[in-house]
Amino acid sequence: MASMWEYKLLTSKDAESGGLLRGRGREEVEAYLNRLGEEGWEIIDIDFVSMEGSIGLTSFSGLAKRARE
Repeated sequence: MASMWEYKLLTSKDAESGGLLRGRGREEVEAYLNRLGEEGWEIIDIDFVSMEGSIGLTSFSGLAKRARE
């Protein structure tokens, strides 16, 4: 029996169509994650890391799932 879920590994490197979201602000990260939600992805785990020496900049990695069609 096939799994009813498909999974996606997320990193800040994958955001913005292959561009780097690393070093972007919180609002830009939220916009990216909201776009994934519109595609049916549910974030099930995510870890944010503040960039050293920068204010409000972040990188992240995580896992998302959505129902298979």
